[in-house]
Amino acid sequence: MNSPKTMLHLESLALLLATLVAYQQLGLNGWLFLALLFVPDASMVGYLANERIGSMTYNMVHTFLGPLVLVGIGLAGEWELGISIALIWVTHIALDRTLGYGLKYPTAFKDTHLQRV
Repeated sequence: MNSPKTMLHLESLALLLATLVAYQQLGLNGWLFLALLFVPDASMVGYLANERIGSMTYNMVHTFLGPLVLVGIGLAGEWELGISIALIWVTHIALDRTLGYGLKYPTAFKDTHLQRV
């Protein structure tokens, strides 16, 4: 349990569960959740160009900065759609990291900050 890798996976699992509970408790649209959950994976299209561009596009969409900014905007403007998208986005990232898919290094798709997949 003292392993940093194990702790990162557990942290991601906790975040995944928290976002699922929050989404449900807020009564947000379940169909929207299902429709958008895997949209961030479209960022892998950058790998069609090369590893460097692929890792850059993937990482830009798989960090928490984007959804945190979006949820802030959503909360400030009482914009439910923005809050929904931000929670779905965080759920996606947390799911990926729970499963061991971390941020990518430009060397290969399988080289991540969590492990070699």
